[in-house]
Amino acid sequence: MAHDWSQVFRGISPEAAASARVESQAAEEKPGGWLTQLREGLAKSRRALQQQFASVLFDRFDEELWETIEEALIYADVGVETTASIVAKLEAEADAGLIKDRSGLITRLREITAAHFCQDDPRIDVDHQPAVILMVGVNGTGKTTTIGKIAWHLKELGREPLLVAGDTFRAAAVEQLVEWGRRVGCEVVHQERGGDPGAVVYDGLVAAEARKADVVIIDTAGRLHTQVNLMKELEKVVRVIKKRMPDAPHECLLTIDATTGQNGLIQARMFKEAVNITGVVLTKMDGTAKGGIALAVSHDLGVPIKLIGTGEKLQSLQPFDPLTFASLLFDETLGRV
Repeated sequence: MAHDWSQVFRGISPEAAASARVESQAAEEKPGGWLTQLREGLAKSRRALQQQFASVLFDRFDEELWETIEEALIYADVGVETTASIVAKLEAEADAGLIKDRSGLITRLREITAAHFCQDDPRIDVDHQPAVILMVGVNGTGKTTTIGKIAWHLKELGREPLLVAGDTFRAAAVEQLVEWGRRVGCEVVHQERGGDPGAVVYDGLVAAEARKADVVIIDTAGRLHTQVNLMKELEKVVRVIKKRMPDAPHECLLTIDATTGQNGLIQARMFKEAVNITGVVLTKMDGTAKGGIALAVSHDLGVPIKLIGTGEKLQSLQPFDPLTFASLLFDETLGRV
């Protein structure tokens, strides 16, 4: 998993970020480093899988083994269809003699699981002037906090973000984004609560062009996937953006609370029908025993998981890599049962 955030954004070269304050290679495994945080964040999911696998003899490739793996993946919220595909491939390879022992099984479980994630470019596209990132999602998924964290990382890389408070409905939403702007050190375009979100977004784009901001990050009102009027309003916001900048938004990131499990997947499907989701930010992974929802969402929507949240700290938002994710779940899980 990339720990150098200059490689997380498409359009920021390592050379351009050479003088920026990015994490060093030495920080990777030290206490509090990104890999440590991710390992700790996935602890609940790992423990749940360990319990599922505890009574299994991995030296015998029989129906009981395949059923146990299937049950464990479904319990982890990987999803029935994706689970069936993974287990069928494992069973076929074992029958063909390609998997011979426990070690081989663990390796292929990790690799096959990782391959079921959407393989599109996981980087966040900021290769425009300005680049426009639209953030969408249900209230309580950590959308505004994620905006602040992304803006902080962009500032660390020498880019100048501008935040737009397009959530004019939720109490204190504007104040929360303004506070993030203060912490990060970037401007926030906003109006009074109850204003027209489309007008705020338009003003934000005009301001970004005038002030030569590098990246515009737009907050939107959290809405349930069942709220048709609010979903229509989200479509209107996209039209406003395109009227000013025809090729924007360059990213539309959907935040999903991992603890909501399969309900998060239902939300994701509805949002994708309303707007062109380019990536998912999966938050609160440290609070769930069902980390497989990451795979279910990515595989079902056909979009990459771009970021993963495992805590409240700025550094707890991490770039997502399928193979590292699968390794932390399965290598360490099966190594202890």
